[in-house]
Amino acid sequence: MSSIPCAVSSTLRNKKSTYPQSYKRSLKSVATASAARHGKKIKAMASSSPKRETDPKKRIVITGMGLVSVFGSDIDVYYNKLLAGESAISLIDRFDTSDFTVKIAGQIRGFSSEGYVNGKDDRRLDDCWRYSLVAGKRALDDAALGEQIVHTMDKARMGVVVGTALGGLTSFSKGMEGLVGKGHREITPFFIPNVTSNIGSALLAIDTGFMGPTYAIEAACATANHCFVAAANHIRRGDADVMVAGGTEAAVIPVGIGGFIACRALSHRNHDPHKASRPWDIHRDGMVMGEGAAVLIMESMEHAMKRGARVYAEYLGGAVTCDAHHITNPHPDGLVVASCIIKALEDAGVAAEEVNYVNAHATSTPAGDLAEVKAIMKVFNNTTHLKMNATKSMIGHALGAAGGLEAIATIKAINTGWLHPTINQDELEGEVTIDTVPNVKKQHQINVAISNSFGIGGHNSVVVFAPFTP
Repeated sequence: MSSIPCAVSSTLRNKKSTYPQSYKRSLKSVATASAARHGKKIKAMASSSPKRETDPKKRIVITGMGLVSVFGSDIDVYYNKLLAGESAISLIDRFDTSDFTVKIAGQIRGFSSEGYVNGKDDRRLDDCWRYSLVAGKRALDDAALGEQIVHTMDKARMGVVVGTALGGLTSFSKGMEGLVGKGHREITPFFIPNVTSNIGSALLAIDTGFMGPTYAIEAACATANHCFVAAANHIRRGDADVMVAGGTEAAVIPVGIGGFIACRALSHRNHDPHKASRPWDIHRDGMVMGEGAAVLIMESMEHAMKRGARVYAEYLGGAVTCDAHHITNPHPDGLVVASCIIKALEDAGVAAEEVNYVNAHATSTPAGDLAEVKAIMKVFNNTTHLKMNATKSMIGHALGAAGGLEAIATIKAINTGWLHPTINQDELEGEVTIDTVPNVKKQHQINVAISNSFGIGGHNSVVVFAPFTP
């Protein structure tokens, strides 16, 4: 649900205008009936009696976290900077932006894969995969699942689901330049592996020897949450004991920025980068590109308890849906997003009134921010106890990695009792009546949290976390 008012959108609108009026009336009738069905379903689901999972084989806990972010690769540093309301958005210096109308991003600087990726691979791999390897291995170390420990475990019951929205974009761009400039013999033999979206998961599995369910999911900006849901389902079905799951992205390059400029999706606040990402503020003018990787170690409670693992939080459930509306714009009524939230709560065994924190998708696009709020308001009739913030206000939108970076922020909020602010809240949209934690962090004891991610194509994903109680 990126809400991109792009040239593609206008083209589609022009095509629709050639349809006969009878066809348009039919479409409107179907849409109205569908909305009514969704509304009834939402009410029915919200009124059902929730029941949380009690089987220790099916309960899922988070035992490790790892990331690569614009604030570095240390999770405490990352969250402390979020709590401080520090913006990581700055002028791009990775390439010449003289001819670009957008010159800002959440660009990673000073990244090192030393100790996590061998020198030969480090030179060959796209940044997208270097980020995912470092985040994944740091998460395994954090979970006390280093090589010596894992060696004693059943690796056939350990898998990896790390996705990406755009994949090895630098490698693809260089390959095309070589092809056009000097012909196909200029293309590196590592071109195909570097551009396939599954290679991040595959490389981590190869390095660790994990032989369980291993693949990638590509669902645009909803990718990481899709990966969490899929990984959890593998554990619940009994396919695995441990899953490494998350997302990775490295798109702050000329073709990445240029492509989003063409879509008219990005903020043009080049003169004031720190103020550019401003979810729900009436002066917002688009999202800001970010990058990075974030990975969770998801483990059956039984397996974690047997090995005496430290537990950060419990994953209660999740859900995925599709707007089936438009390739770039969200459905303005938010009904399908609302149904996704309700389905996630149902999967989690949680009643709506138990939720008191939302880490919102909130990209800073004019339509997307409000569509999400409408969906939340449909699910949570009473929002007085609800807090909602936007991590992207500080780090930008990391596309396929966004849900992972926000999941870690959500879990840290559960652990610390502090919510990071949504910065740049100068003049809030009148329709937003939920507490957005404006500009300054707040103490908040989280009961149940949800983290939303939506993507181009109408992909919706919601995951539910809570403090862990054995």
